[in-house]
Amino acid sequence: MNDFREVSTVAEVSAALRRHRYLPDEGLATAVFLALRLERPLLLEGEPGVGKTEVARVLADWVGGPLLRIQCYEGIDVNQAVYEWDYARQLLHLRTAEATGAAQASDATRLSNELYAERFLVRRPLLGAITHGEGPPPVLLIDELDRADDEFEAFLLEVLADYAITIPELGTFTATNKPLVIVTSNRTRDLHDALKRRCFYHWVSHPDTAREIEIILLHAPFVGERLATQVAGAAKALRQIGLYKPPGVAETIDWARALQLLGACELGVEQAQATLPALLKYREDLDRVNAHGLETLFAVPQQ
Repeated sequence: MNDFREVSTVAEVSAALRRHRYLPDEGLATAVFLALRLERPLLLEGEPGVGKTEVARVLADWVGGPLLRIQCYEGIDVNQAVYEWDYARQLLHLRTAEATGAAQASDATRLSNELYAERFLVRRPLLGAITHGEGPPPVLLIDELDRADDEFEAFLLEVLADYAITIPELGTFTATNKPLVIVTSNRTRDLHDALKRRCFYHWVSHPDTAREIEIILLHAPFVGERLATQVAGAAKALRQIGLYKPPGVAETIDWARALQLLGACELGVEQAQATLPALLKYREDLDRVNAHGLETLFAVPQQ
């Protein structure tokens, strides 16, 4: 249902996200609403696993446009994010010209121009979002921007200012149908103020216990309310003991599913111990939890 342009209240945004299996709190629903209405990129910061990336996926489902994702990393450049030339097809074109006799001196300029025609252009996500054209706009996800270099962030700043990209051989491409832009950061480094000024900002926290229970039951409906309540309470306790990587919502759902597959109707020490690696991904965190004692942390009965 492509009704995002007509939403007039935060409640409508919240309801639309819920219809697409995302349960936002009021703060996040407000941020999405304002970003849509102001036509601004939405910058989501927060710890890993709190659902930042999922917002972009759900928006794409709601809007009906494609999800175009740039996964940032140290050293990412224009070729990976914006565009590159299809050198294999260009070389094949040259060889065909040579074989047919078209690669004569008099045709050198024409042949050179042909090599940099749009048919040899490989559109990466950023250029694809700018040149999308008619129909529902794409959702451009720039994921974990904090992992990219300052140079890439500065380039991105220029693009988001005008929604335009210049390719020297072809000219400037300007968006006629602006993409919806979601930028995420795990805050391994601070993003520059200039980029933040161009975005609507929201910090995404771990859900409270009641909402996490609702999320577990939405994505793992066979778990049962009692087990979902105990799992959500245990996850909350784990996030408060200073783990290297506190469990995110995705890990909580996986843990609940693992317990359910083992036949658990409630959280017990033995099954919790056996399935804990579904929740915690570092040995140091597992050791710390075991040192605290599962009975104390989870308030579960002995079996």
